[in-house]
Amino acid sequence: MFKKIATFILYLFIASLSFAQDSTHNSLTTAPLILSVDTSQQIIKGRTNSAAQINKPYVILISADGFRADFNELYDAKNLNALAKTGVHAKFMTPSYPSVTFPNHYSIVTGLYPAHHGLVDNSYIDVPTGAMYSMGNKKMVAEGKWYGGTPIWVLAEQQKMISASFYWVASEADIQGIKPTYHYVYNEKIDIATRIKAIKNWLSLPEAQRPHLITFYFPQVDHDAHEYGPNDPHVGNAVQFVDSSINALQKELASLSLPINYIFVSDHGMAKVDNVKTLPLPKAIDTAYFTVPWGDTQLHLYSKDKSKIETTYQALKLDTSVTVYKLDETPAYWHYTSKDDRYNRLGDLIVIPHFPKVFNLSKRKTTLGKHGFDNHLVEMRASFTAWGPAFKNGMTIDGFENVNVFPLVAHILGLQYDEKSIDGKFEVLRPILK
Repeated sequence: MFKKIATFILYLFIASLSFAQDSTHNSLTTAPLILSVDTSQQIIKGRTNSAAQINKPYVILISADGFRADFNELYDAKNLNALAKTGVHAKFMTPSYPSVTFPNHYSIVTGLYPAHHGLVDNSYIDVPTGAMYSMGNKKMVAEGKWYGGTPIWVLAEQQKMISASFYWVASEADIQGIKPTYHYVYNEKIDIATRIKAIKNWLSLPEAQRPHLITFYFPQVDHDAHEYGPNDPHVGNAVQFVDSSINALQKELASLSLPINYIFVSDHGMAKVDNVKTLPLPKAIDTAYFTVPWGDTQLHLYSKDKSKIETTYQALKLDTSVTVYKLDETPAYWHYTSKDDRYNRLGDLIVIPHFPKVFNLSKRKTTLGKHGFDNHLVEMRASFTAWGPAFKNGMTIDGFENVNVFPLVAHILGLQYDEKSIDGKFEVLRPILK
């Protein structure tokens, strides 16, 4: 019996390693399989709101991973559509490049493009150390050294304002020595009713301990849009779940009579791809000379031998199934050049499949829905809706870049920051405030 149990545990361990290597979903769900899940609330003791912060407004920043800009209309999200009409709704929000989960969630809360905050992809190599970051590595995800810039919760805590997080990329990490006062290690074991109750409990605390900034994350839409493609009824069900959950959250918090501002965003959109005739690693790429982290809509090529870069580049230019870039050739709106690469984490060459093709570097069948493509592609567009006492009523605005959310939130909360230290501009979203 003992031998069988030991064998089973070994099987789970091997499966977790395999899963981490084949991260087919670019979302928070691609963590390695673990045998136990920490569902307990983490509390940093000894912190209080300063007297200057106690009377500030409240912001709940909500992300629904993969919630494409048109999903609220496509799947009749009645509550979000009503809030869009009574609050502020953007036609779309442009994700930062690459349009994947970890970089974009972190861009939203830092106001920086990925190459500027260091989280350049879901998987990449830190060239100075040779270490490979992967969003599937729970230990790495919790290490603050990977994250540049100043997340909005770090800014708040530095200015003696309590923050809380029910999941957000990097909220588990010790960034500049700071985590949100209240937070959870990411898991999907805690049901939505419990999560909503936790937020109400936070906002019911005495003023000195009450968080004024809360982040909240939904993975469901991304899960199903990857698995079934963006036009499948499963995605509609996931959209309805998010929609009803936000409605339930509002109703639960209404009795508190607090000046709560809600900002609903997503990190990226989703596109249907050709998951049958996928692309293997191009023949021109010799892994004896290049390290290539996992990717499906983008490959970073890190050279082991610099003399091989030019010949590989020229060979890839002859491959009609891909586009290859040297760093100084990438589109300007990507902000993904060698000059932008502040942490030296971009590959020497960037290889992009021609949409709707994707790479498949494993032997497993890949999913039907993908993101990570050019951030100006219509299918990659993200969502933005905001409502509450700080926002104007019944306003629709054109699309804007997601780095502009950070200065908006900072302004509402009255937090000070160096405008030159971020890429976002408060002027972009100033008109949506009362």
